[in-house]
This record gives sequence, C-alpha cells and structure tokens, in this order.
Amino acid sequence: MSCKTLGFYTSYLGSGTMSFLRLRKVPDSSKSHILDPSFEKEDEKKNQYKSSQRRSYSYKKGSCWDNCCWFIGVVCSVWWFLLFLYNAMPDSIPQYVAMVVTGPLPDPPGVKLRKEGLMANHPVVLVPGIVTGGLKLWEGRQCAEGLIGKRLWGGSFGEFYRRPLCWLEHISLDNETGFDPPGIRVRPVSGLVAADYFARGYFVWAVIIANLAHIGYEEKSLYMAAYDWRLSFQNTEVRDQSLTRIKSNIELLVATHGGKKVVVVPHSMGVQYFLHFMKWVETPAPRGGGGGSDWCAKHIKAVMNVGAPFLGSPKSIGLHFSIEVRDIANLRAQAPVFLDKDVFGLQTFKHLMRMFRTWDATFSMVPKGGETIWGGFDWSPEIDTFDVSVKNGKNNSSHNTSQNTKNNVCNTKGVNYGRLVSFGKEWAEMHSSKFERADFKNVAKDDKVANSSNCDIWLEYHEMGNKAIKAVADHKVYTAGSILDMLHYVAPKLMARGASHFSYGIADELDDPKYGHYKYWSNPLETKLPNAPDMEIYSLYGVGLSTERGYIYKVVTPSDCNIPFQIDTSVDGDSEDSCLKGGVLSGDGDETVPVISAGFMCAKGWRGKTRFNPSGIRTYIREYKHAPPANLLEGRGTQSGSHVDLLGNFALIEDVLRVAAGASGEEIGGDNVYTNIFKLSERINIQL
Repeated sequence: MSCKTLGFYTSYLGSGTMSFLRLRKVPDSSKSHILDPSFEKEDEKKNQYKSSQRRSYSYKKGSCWDNCCWFIGVVCSVWWFLLFLYNAMPDSIPQYVAMVVTGPLPDPPGVKLRKEGLMANHPVVLVPGIVTGGLKLWEGRQCAEGLIGKRLWGGSFGEFYRRPLCWLEHISLDNETGFDPPGIRVRPVSGLVAADYFARGYFVWAVIIANLAHIGYEEKSLYMAAYDWRLSFQNTEVRDQSLTRIKSNIELLVATHGGKKVVVVPHSMGVQYFLHFMKWVETPAPRGGGGGSDWCAKHIKAVMNVGAPFLGSPKSIGLHFSIEVRDIANLRAQAPVFLDKDVFGLQTFKHLMRMFRTWDATFSMVPKGGETIWGGFDWSPEIDTFDVSVKNGKNNSSHNTSQNTKNNVCNTKGVNYGRLVSFGKEWAEMHSSKFERADFKNVAKDDKVANSSNCDIWLEYHEMGNKAIKAVADHKVYTAGSILDMLHYVAPKLMARGASHFSYGIADELDDPKYGHYKYWSNPLETKLPNAPDMEIYSLYGVGLSTERGYIYKVVTPSDCNIPFQIDTSVDGDSEDSCLKGGVLSGDGDETVPVISAGFMCAKGWRGKTRFNPSGIRTYIREYKHAPPANLLEGRGTQSGSHVDLLGNFALIEDVLRVAAGASGEEIGGDNVYTNIFKLSERINIQL
C-alpha cells in the first residue's frame, strides 16, 4: 500500500471513528408493545428520552477517544495533502523558492564542465560499498510468498514493515557456510539502478550519474559493478562470479571505446572490494582471474577511491561487539524500555546482531595494522603524546612531548585514541603504568548465563558465563593489537569464519608465498599494488566531522539471552568541547572513516616506490572539508563531507568528471588537504 493510500484510509477511518464509537446496541422493544397500538406513543417518548440520555453519556464517555481520533485523522489528512502537493507540483517550484531564498543556484559540475567543453572520454566503473546496493529475492520460504523478483534491500523496504521476522530470515546468511540458507536465494540487483538510490529520495550514486550524463555519458559508457555486499569478497566469485563479471565488463568497455582505459570509482567498502579484485584479476586461474600481471596496466587509467576505509573503521568493533555505534547507543539511551527491556517482545538488538554477524563482508572493516597504525596504550598518531601530567603529575610517554589538544572537531585533551575499547572512563584516561589487567583468554566459559535452548535468538554470548563476561571487562583496555583476541574469545565461531577470508596484520615479507592467499588481498598492508606505473590512485574523503575512534563500555546485569556489553552513554569528557561524549571517543573524518584510515596509504604507504607499491603508481589525496547545507531546500548539501553524502559533493564530482574526461592528478591540482594527514603518517613507524 502506498503512502498516499495509507494516508487516505487513515484519515477516512479517523474521521469516522467518532460515529463508530458512539454506536450502542439498543434493546429490542417488546413484541407486545409493538402489537399494542395504545402503548406506541408512550413507548416512543420513553425511547426518545433513553436515547437522548445514552447519546449524552456516550458522548461524554467517548469524547477523549473522539478527540484523539479526530487529531490522528487531521494529521494524516494534512500529511496526505502535502504528499499530494509534493508529487503534483512541477520541479521548477522548489527551485524557484530556493532561488528566492538563497539567490541563483550554482550550475551542477556536469553543466559547468560541459560549458567549458569537457566531454565523455574514458569509460567509468562505479563500485558501491556496503549496504548501498539493492538485493532481490529469487527463492524464499512460505512467508515470502509474492516477493519473488522483488527487492528485499533498498527501495521502499516495504516488506520489512509488513513481515519483519520473515525479512530478517531472508536477508541473513547461513551462520556456518556464509552463503544463503537452504531454500533461500537473494541476489544483487544489476545495472545503474542497483545503487543510484538507497531509498526513495535518498541518493547514493544518482547525483554522480546525473552529472556524468551532462558531459555525455550513458549506459554504454557507465557500469555499476554490483555485488552481494553481504558475502566475503572471494565468495562473491564462488557463488555469483561477480569478479569475473567485473573483469569481462571492463574488458568490453575498453574494447568498445577504442582502447581507452577505465576510470574506477569505488566507495566505502567497495574500495577494499576493488583492491581484492586487482589482485584476483592478475592471479592465475583457478584461484584468480588469470588476466596476467599487466592486466591492470592495460585496462585501468585511475582508481578514485571515495570515503576509503583502507585500514578499516573502529565502527565495526562496536557493531561486532554490541551491535552499537554512537547513534544506536544514543537511541538506546533515549528509549531503554522499548529497546533494552523488550517489553513488546521485539528483541531488536538481538535480531540485528544475529543478522549482522552473518554478513562476512563486515569483517573487512575491522581495523588493520594493529598498534602500529592505530596507536597503543599511551600514544596514537593523531595526538603527539598522551597527556597524563594532569592526573599523574608527570609524563611517561616516550613519544614526542609536544601536546596538541585540538583537532578540526573537538578537544583531544586527556584522550588516547589508541584505546579502542575501555571498560570505564578511568581506564580510558589513566596511564598504563598505573593499572593491572586480568588475562581473559584462559578463563573457562563454564557457568553459562543461559542455555541456547532457552533463547529465541541464539548468539555466541549465550555460550559465555558470568566469569567469562567479568574477565572481558577486567581486562580494562583493548587496543588494535588485542581487540581481535577479545572478539575471538567472545565469538569464536564468528571470528573463525572471518579469519578464513580476511587478515589484519602488516606483512614482514610480501614475497612470502602465503600472501598469495585471497584473505590478504583486501589488506593494503599485506599485498602489493599491481605493476601499472601509468595508473593513478586517489583517496577522496571528507573531513571536519566527528568520527568514532573508540568506545567506553559497561557490563549490564546478566540475564537470559541478553547482550552483556553496552556503550556507556553516561560518560562524557571534562570539557564542553571534549572528544569524549556519550561514551564515544571521536576524531576527525567523515563520520564513518577516520582520517588515518582514509589517508595513510596515499600519504605514505603507497607514496613513491615502496614495498607496497613497487611500480611507483602515483597517489593523490583530495580532502573535502564539510560544510552543512545553507538551508533545508539544499537537502543534504553540495559541500558535505559525510561518508555517503560526499557522493553529492560538487567539488568531488568535478574532480571525478575531470579525470574521466582525461585529466591527470597533477592537472586537477594534485594533493588538496585540510588536515595534518602527512604529519600523522610520518608518526607511524612502518617499513617501506
């Protein structure tokens, strides 16, 4: 049922509810009265009096309900009317209003560049990230009757609201195999419509596609490399031959455009997916695509990575550990009765955790590089030193002693980003020499809180007991070097599956044959870039937004089938502008990917000829400082640095269009940075 129809029926029912609520069953008159005419007038008067009394009583009794129903009806009617106007009015009216309020709108990048004479040149390949690509159902259980060939993910999400448990069953993967459960087939949507919009009115690639069209691109010169973003990267090839399809389509684009190489634009997790593809395509069959060591050099002009989580994102830790990030934790704090107590039996968080933990691709987002990249107990690359002088009277850090307490988004005083998870504010701030930590790895999981048979939704936490839960918390602090051990302890089956497809270390010797395994191919610290010296690699990302970098956790009261760990939203920093708010440590980035993850490889790891970039592929960093929309009519803005909204950033789109039209990195201005990414990268001591 459409929103318009729903609004109409709701307003109709609301307006008629008052009359419905007033109905009362009137007792039948006695047959003797009906047959005896002498009583007709008397009965009529009595009935009129009783009826008037009932109406008066009913009106008083039902007036509250009447008012509520009238109110709901009015709200729904207004909503329906506004929705009708929105769909009926010409597009020029909102544009006219915007011009009156803000003045003439700037030309979109495609229109601007076409006026300059730029036209379509190199074919373009778009690679979507996690959750932004549509998924269709091709085979399902009985509860999914009528959904074959329809979208389960993306679009209206109508089926989620109609039958949520059925939807969850079909969108989840098998917890053992990492593929579809028996009797279910969900496959990626193909074509540009696969990820142009995530839902109605919420663009993903639509703005870039429209601007490419302005300079002459069309479907024959554009390709959306859609894949099932739930599967591990190699399993997209095993099940759907997605990597083979990308290879074939790129070869076709090059062949039909006179040998012109493609410009590839991956976004978010699509960046890691395409890294995997570049290694796969050069690897001999049957493990790889058999394209040979020069395939990328022959077919790819540039890879323009947007919002690239090259080295992962701390958000993935919160999601794997407690299915929380900042927004979800705040929502939980606002509505604890509904989300924590499950008073309506919704079990929201447990359903979400079970679903999320079946999506193997999410393991690719776990931070890579350990403490070398993300920092240790008492240092992190974003801050020169951990300021302990305030609490301890001295500074025990061996790192640079100059203290910078401000970044682009908050005050870093007292913050140590190297501690990705801390159980309590005191452990997040205290110098490591001041506390002892208990070892959790040898604590037996013998006193189970609940047997899995008692739980409607089974999670690996149900195999833990009070001792094991306490041991995890007593470890106090987890860095990027120990977070994997913790995840292996609390979810061994989950992590065993993830470890077979992804790796998170730094290679000692890249020529070691073990790095020929596909689990290393998406980690830029454990694989080499292709031998393609004329290719260019860009990292295009937003800055100036509060981005999650670490978490303060608490242990909740153990109970049957509960998730025992939660972000402690009651914890804030000591100052108003502190980087610690609501139990979340924030740094600079695009709200999802910190600067260090998006920028390090192009700033240092791949800059020039290194062991990770032996052919010396040129790398460029282009940062886009976030600016909010000037008014509501601008929607999500044209200068946004947010992770997804960045795909509508006019400056970024112009960079992409210029490179697609033939420009090089130097011709569009080379590096363009607002942060101290090069200084941060120099603080990271890694063999190049």
